[in-house]
Amino acid sequence: MSPDHYKRAVGEAAALLVQDGMTVGLGTGSTAAFLVEALGARVRAEGLKLRCVPTSVATDVQARACGLPIVDLNEAGEIDLTIDGADEIGPGLALIKGGGGALLREKLVWEASRRCVAIADAGKVVETLGRFALPVEVVAFGHVSTARRMGHALAAAGVSVEPRLRMRDGATFITNGGDVIYDLACETIADPHALAGVLKTLTGVVEHGLFLGLADEALVGDEGGVRTLKP
Repeated sequence: MSPDHYKRAVGEAAALLVQDGMTVGLGTGSTAAFLVEALGARVRAEGLKLRCVPTSVATDVQARACGLPIVDLNEAGEIDLTIDGADEIGPGLALIKGGGGALLREKLVWEASRRCVAIADAGKVVETLGRFALPVEVVAFGHVSTARRMGHALAAAGVSVEPRLRMRDGATFITNGGDVIYDLACETIADPHALAGVLKTLTGVVEHGLFLGLADEALVGDEGGVRTLKP
């Protein structure tokens, strides 16, 4: 089976967690796209009354096309359930997210939620975070200077990695919020909390893709079906 088969399976399973009357955070990325598709099908078939908070422009566009009612995070209040993909799932459900470039909006929605569920194919489950490059969202103004200071701070903390500006189609990748992203090819992140602390001290860093202590569970798809992981 292809990874898309497993992604669809977990997306459809996650859609069943949604109950009538909920405010739901909708993640970004290829796995979350299957969730949005399945949730739209449920709304059409069952007449569910929902309020959905998308984490990116792309998810907003897809959700509206699927007939899902959209509400802005400012108007949503507390979100009942957020379901979102992950680039890596480590011990204790520590996550790396942001491969799709929406990490800031994703984290804002996650932190406004009562319950958060990560969804992924089994290939995203790792023993130690870091194989997937860690995204860091940076203010566009003076971002080269910020990246230089980031590199120095990481080196002082014992993390030898050069921040790499994300490009797409030959141009600098720009987030929905107008920021840029630097990817950190750490290979291994021995202490995610320490690394998160270093990054948050840097002026110009908006947010990082380490989601720590936020996931309540994860749905993971493989050849055996969909299984649930707990912290």
